[in-house]
Amino acid sequence: MSENNKTIIQVRDNGSILVKGDVELLDAEGNVYETKPAFSLCRCGASSNKPFCDGSHKKIGFQDTCRVK
Repeated sequence: MSENNKTIIQVRDNGSILVKGDVELLDAEGNVYETKPAFSLCRCGASSNKPFCDGSHKKIGFQDTCRVK
């Protein structure tokens, strides 16, 4: 896989997990979610559209900053 075709997963400060690239997202039973080339996954647990982010982290004041250690 070349650098230009790499899938990127980025944990955003105080927010969602951004996914960019060609991926297949499955539920626990193996069913495929319909996704776009870039989408965000909920990290706060408050989204009404799980596993996708709906911006609820802003309303509930979710705070978390992950860093590589």
